[in-house]
Amino acid sequence: MDVKLLAVVAAFMVIYAPPSQAKPISLVERCYCRSTVNNIPRSYIRELRFIHTPNCPFQVIAKLKTSKEVCVNPEIRWLQQYLKNAINKMKKSKQGN
Repeated sequence: MDVKLLAVVAAFMVIYAPPSQAKPISLVERCYCRSTVNNIPRSYIRELRFIHTPNCPFQVIAKLKTSKEVCVNPEIRWLQQYLKNAINKMKKSKQGN
């Protein structure tokens, strides 16, 4: 097939393709964290986000003080202790009500 013809057909498809607001399934169900950091000090972290998506392991995203986001290994000892403390705090607040 001629390269020029292929370029024209591709441009035609882009111009006349119906607009879609939905993301492709491959992007919707993709895991955010593909690799994790194991040795990040707590003092570097500004905030933590926890993401649970279908077909993906539990994901922890740390926003650093430099505004960079990294995925943290959820098996790190200090993070496990943080989660235990948060769960215990929630249990105590429910018992108090």
